Amino acid sequence: MSLKIYNTLTRTKSEFKPITPNHVGMYVCGPTVYSDVHLGNCRTFISFDIIYRYLKYLGYKVRYVRNITDAGHLEGDRDEGDDKFSKIARLQQVEPMEIVQKYTVGFRNVMQLLNNLPPSIEPTATGHIAEQIEMTKQIMANGYAYEVNNTIYFDVEKYNKEQPYGILTNRKLEDLLEGTRELGGQDEKRGRLDFALWIRAKPEHLMQWPSPWGMGFPGWHIECSAMSEKYLGKNFDIHGGGMDLAATHHTNEIAQSRACYHTSPANYWVHTNMLTVNGTRMSKSLGNGFLPEELFTGNHPLLEKAYSPMVVRFFMLQTHYRSTLDFSNEALQASEKGLKRLWEAYELLENFTPDSYRDGNEQLAGDTELDAKVLALIATFDESMNDDFNTAKVLANMFELVPIINSIKEGLIKTTALSSATFILLQQKFKAYLEDVFGLTRISTGDDGTLDGVMQLLIEIRKESKAKKDYATSDKIRKQLNALGIELKDEKDGGMSWNK
Repeated sequence: MSLKIYNTLTRTKSEFKPITPNHVGMYVCGPTVYSDVHLGNCRTFISFDIIYRYLKYLGYKVRYVRNITDAGHLEGDRDEGDDKFSKIARLQQVEPMEIVQKYTVGFRNVMQLLNNLPPSIEPTATGHIAEQIEMTKQIMANGYAYEVNNTIYFDVEKYNKEQPYGILTNRKLEDLLEGTRELGGQDEKRGRLDFALWIRAKPEHLMQWPSPWGMGFPGWHIECSAMSEKYLGKNFDIHGGGMDLAATHHTNEIAQSRACYHTSPANYWVHTNMLTVNGTRMSKSLGNGFLPEELFTGNHPLLEKAYSPMVVRFFMLQTHYRSTLDFSNEALQASEKGLKRLWEAYELLENFTPDSYRDGNEQLAGDTELDAKVLALIATFDESMNDDFNTAKVLANMFELVPIINSIKEGLIKTTALSSATFILLQQKFKAYLEDVFGLTRISTGDDGTLDGVMQLLIEIRKESKAKKDYATSDKIRKQLNALGIELKDEKDGGMSWNK
């Protein structure tokens, strides 16, 4: 069975055919690093980490590009208003790049805790200003952009006369126009849907660069078009992100690339669905949103306890990436138990070393039936993943194998009931999927005193850091332990205690 991917662009599930045999180019829109990464982002990046891992499992050489947005993102995702980075920098009285550095490091720490592989390339918007300027110039030269007061706008209505602007979401221009506000007297754009490729900077703007149109900064959408072209070419295989990006950001990326290079940037557009909490959409205004660190520490009113990064990752894998994922304490606790049960079966399987096997021809009828059942379940692993990366179905079939593995351990089924080839394949596939494809790591089944010893060592290092007024090291130890679900408490007598 060949790999099939649901393509938002065509609204169909179709066979994946890479542009270059055995090679895949994949671009995923990364975080905007003016605040902590939220769980919606984490779901998207875990989903594409699984896709990245599975493509490699299939034998493809993958170039995975995931950008960092560190400039050009204005409040409300519009072409006017305060720059998100500059606003926070002013409030905290620091340089904008200090904000960028802080949240970029935080984002990478969370990705590491969730065991996401780093992308092949992680370009930044500020590192590719020249490419964005050149692309803007070419779009202007091709007649799809215009200048007003040193700001460059993309002419959506002119573009739409030649090719449908709303092709990604299957919406007509007339419908899109109905959903936008009327242009006010102060608005300098020609059309309501026009968007900025380059924005003139006011003198007080903290992040600005020289350009043919004076000092300014790039619009939000142009960065991804410029960076994907630089590292993957004018036409590449997969472009991904959250479904919230499809209607505007990805729609504008397609328009920019076609206006500049006369070709669609990606052949397959893949989008992850949103998160809900107890059936309600997660949002700050409703007070039902929480950060990864709060999930790992349990430090949130909606959480009954802390959940480890691997439990969170496993929980997300139990729902298809295109389906809504609902957070609840009950669901997370069920995932915690499920992961423990699955991993214990995996460890049992790893430790089985049967002295002998029966050949298939010598098996009894019951043994032959069991062998065939196990082989059929193993075959569904690849079949399910080839069906648009259906991790939920793979896990369901892995759980069907757990009672068989446990029965072997308890002596209810002999190891020799399976043929040598089937038994070895079962071991290999469990390892390949749990560790290599799903990216799950070994979980602790108990404390032999090692953790307490490690904690006492860290407490001593933290005490010494505080005594030397090295508060950076002291805070780093506390925060990273918090992210792992371990809380350090400073006692009144100067001592320290910890708990999970």
